[in-house]
Amino acid sequence: MASAPSSQASTAVQAFAAAHYAESGAARFGIDVAGLAALLAEVLAQRGNNQDAEAALQTLRLEELVLARACVDGHEGAWDLFLTRYRSGMYDAAYRIAHDETSARSLADSLYAELYGLSKDGEVRASKLRYYLGRGSLAGWLRTVIAQEYVNQYRKTKRETSLEAAVEDGQQFAVDNSETPLLDGRVEAATAAELAAVGPEERFLLTAYFLDHRTLLEIAKILGVHESTISRKLDRATASLRKRIRRRLIEAGMSPRQADEAMQDVDVRDLQVKVRETLGQDRGGLPFYKEEG
Repeated sequence: MASAPSSQASTAVQAFAAAHYAESGAARFGIDVAGLAALLAEVLAQRGNNQDAEAALQTLRLEELVLARACVDGHEGAWDLFLTRYRSGMYDAAYRIAHDETSARSLADSLYAELYGLSKDGEVRASKLRYYLGRGSLAGWLRTVIAQEYVNQYRKTKRETSLEAAVEDGQQFAVDNSETPLLDGRVEAATAAELAAVGPEERFLLTAYFLDHRTLLEIAKILGVHESTISRKLDRATASLRKRIRRRLIEAGMSPRQADEAMQDVDVRDLQVKVRETLGQDRGGLPFYKEEG
């Protein structure tokens, strides 16, 4: 990959690329530091994280992201590594959805062509791996794309489809015509329900820290406690929220393993949940706290 002009990457991106170049694995694909910085700048632009680049960079699955982008650029070594790591997992995921060997291999092979950037007629087009933005594991992203591809293929053969009848074991996948893979609707439903059910203290802590971007010290001053107390309360609140969402997913028909995988692979920014409206305080009643000014 050719180096891009430094103007395409912010100072934070360039510094991150230099500091994490060795662990990114970019060198094996002929990507230099400037090329890695340009790649990261492009991904951040797609993710819409330009205003908080440093925080966004820390969340990236860097090595997997670099591998995916090297595949997009057609690097043969990258494709060899990709197949070694993920091909068997793709077949396993396809088999769990399709439930027979022939259909599973057809589904996985069809997806591989999309990832490689070929249509069924052999026409060259953009690789679907470009839509992997380093959120969550690449293996989890591939499972989601396989589920989407299965639904797309089913819709082509059936004019009217009931997903509950089409997919066994309670598997349901959101359907959309866009290229971006969608999430199981039960994840969004469970998340929305539990966000709406949190108590007033949890509601304030989660809103102040994650939505209003207040620091731990600012929140501690509002509540008149030590900063470490807020840190512990936030840890307990987020851990409790995850447990409750997981329990809802199991109650909705997922196995414990499916629930764990769904929560591991999901990125909250991909959820179609109005988090601020759902989590925001009820201004019609007594507020949990009152700010001066």
